[in-house]
Amino acid sequence: MTNVAADTYDYIIVGAGSSGCVLANRLSANPEARVLLIESGPDDTSPLIAMPRGIGKLLDPGNPHVWSYDVSPGGNKPSEMWLKGRAVGGSSSVNGMVYIRGAPMDYDGWAESGCSGWGWDEIGRCFVELEDHELGEAEWRGVGGPIHVSVHPSRNSLCEAVLSAAEAMGIGRVADINDVDVVREGGLGYQTRNIDKGKRVSSAKGFLKEARNRPNLDVLVETDVLKVELEERRVTGVTVRNKRGTRFVAAREVILSAGAVQSPKLLQLSGIGPEAVLRAAGVPVIVDSPDVGRNLREHRYLQTVYRVKGGSMNLNYQGMGLVKSVLQYGLFAKGALTHAAHEVGGFVKTRPELDHADAQIGVSLYSLNQTDKGVVPDRHHGLTILGYFTRPESQGEVRIHSADPDAQPFIDANHFAAEIDRISAVSLFNWLRALGRQPALKPWLVEEQFPGDTIKTDDDIVQNAVALGGTSFHIAGTCRMGADDQSVCDPQLRVRGVAGLRVCDTSIFPTLVSGNTNAPAMAVGLRAAEIILQTA
Repeated sequence: MTNVAADTYDYIIVGAGSSGCVLANRLSANPEARVLLIESGPDDTSPLIAMPRGIGKLLDPGNPHVWSYDVSPGGNKPSEMWLKGRAVGGSSSVNGMVYIRGAPMDYDGWAESGCSGWGWDEIGRCFVELEDHELGEAEWRGVGGPIHVSVHPSRNSLCEAVLSAAEAMGIGRVADINDVDVVREGGLGYQTRNIDKGKRVSSAKGFLKEARNRPNLDVLVETDVLKVELEERRVTGVTVRNKRGTRFVAAREVILSAGAVQSPKLLQLSGIGPEAVLRAAGVPVIVDSPDVGRNLREHRYLQTVYRVKGGSMNLNYQGMGLVKSVLQYGLFAKGALTHAAHEVGGFVKTRPELDHADAQIGVSLYSLNQTDKGVVPDRHHGLTILGYFTRPESQGEVRIHSADPDAQPFIDANHFAAEIDRISAVSLFNWLRALGRQPALKPWLVEEQFPGDTIKTDDDIVQNAVALGGTSFHIAGTCRMGADDQSVCDPQLRVRGVAGLRVCDTSIFPTLVSGNTNAPAMAVGLRAAEIILQTA
């Protein structure tokens, strides 16, 4: 833990995650600015963080590197557990390293809704700036940036069979699945990932590692921010708690980058949120901001799982196969433990009348089984093919029910509440099954292990949509930015109703982007830093 040296900081950044590390880097680049970065979890020193397939151990409710949330998925469905990063690097230190940027139409839609300065021209430029892409420079692809982007090696015969099956369905094989034409028209290829020489490249590694040597940047780990302190609707600092006790730290400006659950929770604990929620929790109301915690968006994936004759990684993660994988990784940083969450990925149109791809696909060379010891690989070869509707319209919420900062908030994902989400679930699941029926895969597949013949009709899909997959951990939207007075933040990310307070993480997304949220969170951090420095 770095000592807090300044009496008053220019900037306190709450959360050293995908966006927070970027902000810490860019704001501390000015040697005259004093910056404090506060992270609730531990430092990113665990070797499991550097190891890409270390997520098998990190993504466990008892692991100190993750927040664990009990969540209602919607309707009367049983609650489930959501996990988000709680360490330096945030979720970029514990995620599947799938590097996806979203579609230009996502960001242009933000700008068209009134969020000036957040269109693809601005955000696309930020992606180019952060990338060091092994495919080389292109109009919307960068080299020399802090985040190395690699492509999964094209050596696996089962992956080749999947790509051939997709081609038979009219889905072209592509080199770069992030290409703007691919994201719009569809295409599958080997997965882009933020992995370099077999090791994870988190936001912390790319943006924070060297910046921590700056004398004007302090970093506190294993430190909880209990609330933002305000005086006459002006930020004065934050109250923090760690092993040294509870104390106040002063700041001219506070930026919440704690994620789409913790950022709205902190606003509500600080008296900024829906009046009825705050009063019920016993929190004095400073700003009645009804949308704080609302507009929660999340990708809900659906999956088909197959028992296959060979070609998967299941046996590499158990018994002597695991011993061999550990040796390969430890000696050469190669092998099964260097894979991202998917080996193949891309985008498809699940209905022929669509003018834009509506689903993201991920293909993983493993199948998992739930046991009393947790989730483990099957003892036979398996293949998982999953996907999700990229632009869900169902909206959930996060709300506190107590003034106790240690109390978990109530989270309702409200999946499949919107009709378009249900329609898209049906067309997507039918597409996944159609892929598995292609002749190119017939020599490989033994049986459809999940869901099997229990799901036969479109109505079966709708009725069981929640059980057919799970959360993608892409939570967003709970501190929505916008030009309207109802929005939590304005397009400069300033929290409406108070001075000196901003939010910068996936919670500011007005709508969910078409893909994984780690890369967009970093790009948003870059864009936010530009805006903050321009208005400093």
